Amino acid sequence: MKTDVSRILFDKARNLIPGGVNSPVRACRSVGADPLFISKASGSRIFDADGNSYIDYVGSWGPMILGHNHPEVVDAIRNALENGTSFGAPCEFEVELASLVSEIVPSLEMVRMVNSGTEATMSAIRLARAYTGRERVIKFDGCYHGHADSFLVEAGSGVATLNISGTPGVPKCLSELTMSVSYNDSESIQKLMETVGKEVACIIVEPVAGNMGLVKPLPGFLEFLRKITEEYGALLIFDEVMTGFRVALGGAQQRYNIKPDLSCFGKIIGGGLPVGAYGGRRDIMGMIAPVGSVYQAGTLSGNPLAMAAGVATLKQIKSPGFYEKLEKTTSSLVDGLKAVAKDAGIPVFADYVGSMFGMFFTEGPVNSFADAKKSDTDLFSRFYREMRDSGIYLAPSQFEAGFVSSAHTEEDIKLTVETAKKVLARII
Repeated sequence: MKTDVSRILFDKARNLIPGGVNSPVRACRSVGADPLFISKASGSRIFDADGNSYIDYVGSWGPMILGHNHPEVVDAIRNALENGTSFGAPCEFEVELASLVSEIVPSLEMVRMVNSGTEATMSAIRLARAYTGRERVIKFDGCYHGHADSFLVEAGSGVATLNISGTPGVPKCLSELTMSVSYNDSESIQKLMETVGKEVACIIVEPVAGNMGLVKPLPGFLEFLRKITEEYGALLIFDEVMTGFRVALGGAQQRYNIKPDLSCFGKIIGGGLPVGAYGGRRDIMGMIAPVGSVYQAGTLSGNPLAMAAGVATLKQIKSPGFYEKLEKTTSSLVDGLKAVAKDAGIPVFADYVGSMFGMFFTEGPVNSFADAKKSDTDLFSRFYREMRDSGIYLAPSQFEAGFVSSAHTEEDIKLTVETAKKVLARII
């Protein structure tokens, strides 16, 4: 495939934007490639500036559960746009979206809209510290909760992809308040809580990890987190920015039947527009200004275009049978990838939850970030490049989950698996 226009745009961008991109993983440095500049998208496909078409498994990093440019979502945005782009004041759409989200997600009694997942997690941590009167936060190695200072200790996603060590720019006093433990390691959490549990404001976790590749919670792990936070008076925060409305209609908390104190959302909740949200128990959320003393604000929070897109998206995914069909499509993809890797004699550990999936070039199992880092990243890089050259668009990192949409067809899945078979044969 020719990518001349993308190369020209990237050369120009590098003189104007750090690294030529506005989010680090997009630079494709870890996979030895230059980024594609995307000009349009429709259904399961994206099109680069040179006119090449790709079956897309990034989905704008998760929001596009209905596929790109879904007509109902586009119509909702268009109709809202006719009345203005931003008011900086309450609008009816934000009430409707809050009502829908609270109806769908088991633990939400109140919700506050923000503009990104990072804002949501940052605000939830501040609220947890205020509610408990404590300062320490526990997270998990390889879990990424946005780029706020409190979260960059042993973070996943782009931090892992670029192999950035430490937390440059983060005050030591803040990084020392964040303790990171191996994902799925209940024993280490138990020991840590026995030592500092009375100082811990919250434990924050991706209930299904998607920022170190896809890593499932082991049986009993989430239940353990719920139990030990209650025991020590800390709050349990589910970061469902990825998993919310993705692994089940009510998110991971519905799928695993766990009720966190606070939850954070993004991506799907805005139908692809910039948006985030956090919410939970009424007594905790009641501490947020203006009714409480914990301050958090945002000029564009509750933006009418984003709220309209979110409402349209959530109405679509509530359709009967939506998630059953979506999970079946994801299962077909993962089973196919495992089969062709086995035939090629290449060790692969692949898995899925709902419509999230991951594929590691390692024997497995992968239950933690340490396990994920044992993967053959050089092999992944070659696989990525050759799949992209063959019209399959994957996340440019071994440490990112993939996403399937309702727009992906049986033909898309078949072509993807057939392409992977050819690519793996060439790699051998």
